[in-house]
Amino acid sequence: MQQLKGFCLIGLALLCSLTALAQGVAGLPKGGTKSLIRRSHVGYDVAYDTSKLCPVWVAWRLTASRLTKEAERNGSFKQEPDLKHCTATHADYTKSGYDRGHMCPAADNAWSATAMTESFFTTNICPQLPRLNRGTWKTLEEEMRRKTLDGDTLFIVCGPIFNPKATHAKIGKNGVNVPESFYKVVYYRHKGKSGAVGFIFSNLMGKSLEPRHVTVDLVERVTGLDFFPNLPDDEEQRVESQIDRQLWP
Repeated sequence: MQQLKGFCLIGLALLCSLTALAQGVAGLPKGGTKSLIRRSHVGYDVAYDTSKLCPVWVAWRLTASRLTKEAERNGSFKQEPDLKHCTATHADYTKSGYDRGHMCPAADNAWSATAMTESFFTTNICPQLPRLNRGTWKTLEEEMRRKTLDGDTLFIVCGPIFNPKATHAKIGKNGVNVPESFYKVVYYRHKGKSGAVGFIFSNLMGKSLEPRHVTVDLVERVTGLDFFPNLPDDEEQRVESQIDRQLWP
């Protein structure tokens, strides 16, 4: 697998050049390691870490029009056709004790058959505890869809958090790294107003899996990423430093 990862990195510049514009005006995150492959799909953008075999971030825009159901859920996870040498496989997760946790949910991609298929690429999944993936992670996804149906436009980014001082568990023959926690940040527009919020979830056995409501600024400090960089500086500073408790109690 190490030789195959090296093969992917040789073509990294070419793959990066294929990245399209961000999903909306907020912009794609900035930062990350040198071992990232960035891809754009119909429903989301992703930066994938070929050393940990997990995405660093997945970003997408959610509107009411994207909740129109045109495609059924496709439960077949697979590698991206041209990235089979450097991404996790479906088999890596089998009998591992971890779910194949969607970052950009399948339900947010039901508006397009192509978007639905691409949401099942292994570049869009991370190892998640079943009670997280099927519990509070899913609950927050559903809450965001409800807010979108109320007229909000959401710009969402999520991904894993790896403790730099920890020895990460690994699953599968390719050694997919298991993150200790996850983040999700949201920039939203609601009735002419804008705001942002961050969430952090534990992915550790025996820990509470209730999300912590935090500022986007805090998530940036933890991850080393710069979220929503296309916003005007004054708006970015305002929304990332506070939480609207009326919309996100």
